[in-house]
Amino acid sequence: MFENKGRTELNQLGEFGLIKHLTKDIKIHHHSTVKGVGDDAAVIDLGDAYQLISTDMLVEGSHFDLMYTPLKHLGYKAVVANVSDITAMNGKATHIVVSIAMSSKFSLEAIEELYIGLMAACEAYQIDLVGGDTTSISKGLVVNITVFGQVSKSKIAYRNGVKEGDLLVVSGDLGAAYLGLHILEREKRIYLEKPDFQPDLEGNDYIIQRQLKPEARIDIVALLEQLDIQPTAMIDISDGLASEMHHLSDASQVGFTLYEDKLPIDPIAYQRAIDFGLDPTVAMLNGGEDYELLFTISQTDYEKIKGTMEISIIGHAVAMQEGIHMISKSNIKHKLSAQGWKSF
Repeated sequence: MFENKGRTELNQLGEFGLIKHLTKDIKIHHHSTVKGVGDDAAVIDLGDAYQLISTDMLVEGSHFDLMYTPLKHLGYKAVVANVSDITAMNGKATHIVVSIAMSSKFSLEAIEELYIGLMAACEAYQIDLVGGDTTSISKGLVVNITVFGQVSKSKIAYRNGVKEGDLLVVSGDLGAAYLGLHILEREKRIYLEKPDFQPDLEGNDYIIQRQLKPEARIDIVALLEQLDIQPTAMIDISDGLASEMHHLSDASQVGFTLYEDKLPIDPIAYQRAIDFGLDPTVAMLNGGEDYELLFTISQTDYEKIKGTMEISIIGHAVAMQEGIHMISKSNIKHKLSAQGWKSF
């Protein structure tokens, strides 16, 4: 299956290159497997509907820092990250199984806090926690969740359905989670230098919440249903807008034209970007962890969606050979590369 030709460093491939390499020769053995690797969730044919399955792992030191991440919030966020994948298929999450690996530094009370957050998210999204596993590791904490959901066969949205001319739409606002992380990292650095320091988080509630306790946009799925709009493709924004646009582009074999002046950002997030000497547009394009939905719709649905709160039309699909570009506020065309979260 694999031919070893020496040592290849994982950072040469990156997360998605590694996934492509490891899964390129996978064979499907069951007719019920409609979609395997390559989308936000796997798709299994149940007969009258599709079952959706996804999984996500959070590793201490890579995905979260317990110096500023309460365990209760971590549990909640772990569920949300998985629910968001099901939502990105235009479906509804129904069940989760939770596996936890923890070192001896964690007490029973600490793990109870994690589970309080997990159960709070299950209550908020009406999900059943139906199983899992626990084990010990030498150091740190790992939380892995597998989520199950369902979607009507006529409503499912893949990444590969974009057509030239389709409108590119995003929910909510972008960049706030990234800037919330900057605030938390700043306060951590100060605390490490001055242990008696009291964190100054005043005025940053929204962007910190976007980082520590995000929400999956199940309301957008309901809104599209209400408006009688079927997305031609959909993905959630966990790795950054630019990165997710490239995923849609690769899957659908189209390019995109994005308009900088159409990108949505919260006023506080915009100001904090300026305070940190960052370009707000860069934060929106590459920040990640917004868990908003990026989707495309046919131009014939424009009248249904225009003026709708909570969503913004930010561009449109073009021919693949045109690539992915952003038209700046000064009307200059810039090629966009994916510079979001990198696992290796």
